[in-house]
Amino acid sequence: DQLITDEKYATAAGAINFGFPVLSDVDIPQILPTGICTYEHVVSGISLDKIVSRAIEVRDIKIKVTEIPIPVPYGAGFEGERVRKEQMQVEFGGKRTVAFELLRGKSMQEVEDGKIEIVGPEVDQVEQGAALPLGMLIEVAGRKFQEDFETVLERRNHAFISCANGIFHMGQRAIVWIRISKEAFNKGFRLKHLGEILIAKIHDEYSAIVDKVQVKIITDEEKMKAPLEEARKIYHERDERIGKMKDEDVDTLYSCILCQSYAPDHVCIVTPQRLGLCGAYTWLDCKASFELNPRGPNEPVKKGRCLEEVKGQWEGVNEYLKLKSHGNLERFNAYSMIEDPMTSCGCFECIAAILPETNGIMIVNREFTEMTPVGMTFSTMAGQVGGGIQTPGFIGMGKLYITSEKFISADGGIKRLVWMPKGLKEEIRERLENRLAEIGEPDLLDKIATEEDATASEELVKFLQAKGHPALSMEPMM
Repeated sequence: DQLITDEKYATAAGAINFGFPVLSDVDIPQILPTGICTYEHVVSGISLDKIVSRAIEVRDIKIKVTEIPIPVPYGAGFEGERVRKEQMQVEFGGKRTVAFELLRGKSMQEVEDGKIEIVGPEVDQVEQGAALPLGMLIEVAGRKFQEDFETVLERRNHAFISCANGIFHMGQRAIVWIRISKEAFNKGFRLKHLGEILIAKIHDEYSAIVDKVQVKIITDEEKMKAPLEEARKIYHERDERIGKMKDEDVDTLYSCILCQSYAPDHVCIVTPQRLGLCGAYTWLDCKASFELNPRGPNEPVKKGRCLEEVKGQWEGVNEYLKLKSHGNLERFNAYSMIEDPMTSCGCFECIAAILPETNGIMIVNREFTEMTPVGMTFSTMAGQVGGGIQTPGFIGMGKLYITSEKFISADGGIKRLVWMPKGLKEEIRERLENRLAEIGEPDLLDKIATEEDATASEELVKFLQAKGHPALSMEPMM
């Protein structure tokens, strides 16, 4: 007997005529080009366990999760909540372990919507106060999704996770720091609930471009190594996209106020040659973010009349800064760390600090936990620099900014750099070598001290004098 009767074919044709696609678990002739229907007209040979999700995709139905299935309250009122050490059940990243997050676009066939996979121990399998490594891999698929959107969605993890009561999230890329409180843990919060939050919120806010989301969370240190290495390569490729764009090429900059939940007056001003201090958002990323969500954390900022060309100060930017900082900030110099520098929140990859006795500056990255020549560790400095206030002589910044032409160019630029941790120096060595060659100082790299050369200011001065560092003979910074 004929499995699909003529009457069924006729009914299907009528449905198609009204714009309804037809799906079948039986192998019948497919009609894949779009036309009357939004996407395909007839899709066949689908197993029954997948036919509903495929139908949702083909019909372009957007599903909204009105209540996220997690055991703790969720809402914007909890964003910015801190989880202190004594309140903590378990943590990931920070200074104790490696933690990273990566969002990638995949094909529709590669993503199973709603899937959450945990690889490694769950939080109820470790002692209270323990620290676990964490790799959070989010894969999304959508017919309208573009690679340029990956960073935009990935950076939103910060806000999405922070809105859960008792969950603390800080940082991005490979410097993520997450804490789960004892109270949240006792209510039943587990790693899978991080996945539930991300899946629900990505669908909620980005349904126009995302049809499917799946999350893999890795807490097994050995199994995390390969994905982490791949993530670092992808981060580097993203950084290179900005190419040779210069600040002078554009009349519009972009803002980022994503971190105002932690630092209410902080405003990042992102230029082609100065990425966000978190290191995750370039000018192109902010542009894509605004196109996706005009009411989101990134907005175009017209430069307006130039007030200080060397320092990088514009009338339009100052007006925007005053508005978005609630009247607390009036001026901003893009290229100076001494006079009206940019504010910082707490997500910066690095901190640059003036060392008056050397007539130069030092840079320390978040991963470095030892003492620095300024007499403070990274965490101590972060407490002084963060919070959305201008701190002359100190700035938070992304690693990519170090080798930018505009790096504190009003204060003397990269020739002022006298100290940085060895790990950071090696990480950006290639870019440093290229930048120093551009300015005719190829030997300067060996004149920049690390913790192996000096950790106190007196030792550092002796090292710089012995090496003949150019900062010693430059004009005073202050």
